[in-house]
Amino acid sequence: MAIVVARIDDRLVHGQVVIGWCRPHEITRILLVDDQVAETEFEQDLYRLAVPDGIAVEFLTERAAPARLDQIAADAERVLVLTGSVLGMIGLQHARPSLLQTINIGGVHDRPGRRERLRYVYLTDEELGQLSAIARAGVSVTAQDLPTSRPVLVEQLAT
Repeated sequence: MAIVVARIDDRLVHGQVVIGWCRPHEITRILLVDDQVAETEFEQDLYRLAVPDGIAVEFLTERAAPARLDQIAADAERVLVLTGSVLGMIGLQHARPSLLQTINIGGVHDRPGRRERLRYVYLTDEELGQLSAIARAGVSVTAQDLPTSRPVLVEQLAT
């Protein structure tokens, strides 16, 4: 399958994603799904600067992303799907459940209404409930800042 990693990280493309996730997983394409970034050329240019040669990056709206996921499903490319929000990833998973069977929660930082679940994961009760619901439906949902770190099951974040 072309989708190697599906990650929620509100910082989007940064060193930890590129060095920590793209290199060890031999990612050749990043699909960054974020409405604001997809519509802002300046932000796209900034994110492109963080992506090394050999890795393509596409900027998609949440609306356009499911069709693009269908297109890459049979490709030989190794793809990282990246959203900046829990809701964005939940929407993609609901739109293409067979393509997104594993979700990684990376950096989701503090905002009003969220509380610390791990040092790098802050979630509202609603976000945690949504992630737990898809995990109960059979999707593997884990929090993990780096591939070398121990994955934490979403169920463990409720404690």
